[in-house]
Amino acid sequence: MSNNAELATFTGWAATTPRAPLERLSYDPGPLGADEVEVAVEYCGICHSDQSMIDNEWGNARYPFIPGHEVVGTIVRLGEQARGLKLGQRVGIGWYKGSCMYCGSCMEGSHQLCRSVKPTIVGSHGGFADRLRSHWAWAVPLPEGLDPALVGPLFCAGSTVFSPLLEYDIKPTDRVGVVGIGGLGHLALRFLNAWGCEVTAFTSSLNKQDEAKRLGAHKVVASTDSAAMKAIAGSLDFLLVTASADLDWQALIATLRGKGRLHFVGIVPSAIPVHVFNLIPQQKSLSGSPVGSPSSMATMLEFCARHQILPQVEHFPMSQVNAAIDHLRSGKARYRVVLDASK
Repeated sequence: MSNNAELATFTGWAATTPRAPLERLSYDPGPLGADEVEVAVEYCGICHSDQSMIDNEWGNARYPFIPGHEVVGTIVRLGEQARGLKLGQRVGIGWYKGSCMYCGSCMEGSHQLCRSVKPTIVGSHGGFADRLRSHWAWAVPLPEGLDPALVGPLFCAGSTVFSPLLEYDIKPTDRVGVVGIGGLGHLALRFLNAWGCEVTAFTSSLNKQDEAKRLGAHKVVASTDSAAMKAIAGSLDFLLVTASADLDWQALIATLRGKGRLHFVGIVPSAIPVHVFNLIPQQKSLSGSPVGSPSSMATMLEFCARHQILPQVEHFPMSQVNAAIDHLRSGKARYRVVLDASK
């Protein structure tokens, strides 16, 4: 069947119960909304958030649902109110696929903070499928020069680590640390190096030292080495936590200089115990953020095209999605997994 054909049903791979293998599922998407675009999926990344949703780690999974929120594909249908896009155009869709477009957050350009923002896979079907729909504003066009087979993870992992650089006005003269060298962290290292920052990678295992430097780190520090941590105390302007583990937050806060910020994009499992006296005397800050807005995603893609920054990925056929998820669960992915929908 042609990719441009109108489909009465969409078909994908669905989670039916926690940790169970995904199964084939077809569903009726209903009529195309006036503000929607329909995308024929070409590639879809697998994110740790997909795994968390499949396993219902966050308690908000509604089964059955089709995971997948790092989608790259071509537009095959346009709603009558869709703007700025055209048939055949290649776009990406990330963690969110819609927002109200009229609230204060949307009107100021922070669509990702909309109180009624629509996640791609929470209470909805995502991109491990032949088709996906989104609001036109959340289907972000790909610039020329970016390989569509590699770009998918930028729409979640990439946007998540790039957005804080814009939000907090990170400067090329800043000294910035990245905690964790994985799916998020490896992109953060590449972004920050190209941004012009002096970049320090924090890892629990120094056997990743050479890899971290290849990815853009100028220095590598073992977060478990108290002497090494003390040696860099008071030196960083910004510290980005991409890891999803409980760490020595006191020691990490101590690496910040005056007005420094510890910023979370990784989902750490436990509450963060911090005494205000670790913040107030030198005006340090704690913060966190989700993925960026459609506008910040477009800016990120332009930056990536200019500097040829792409995720390091491993490919699996969509038909082998369960093997791909097992590979991710094993911790062996380096550093993102992408499904090819044509296979």
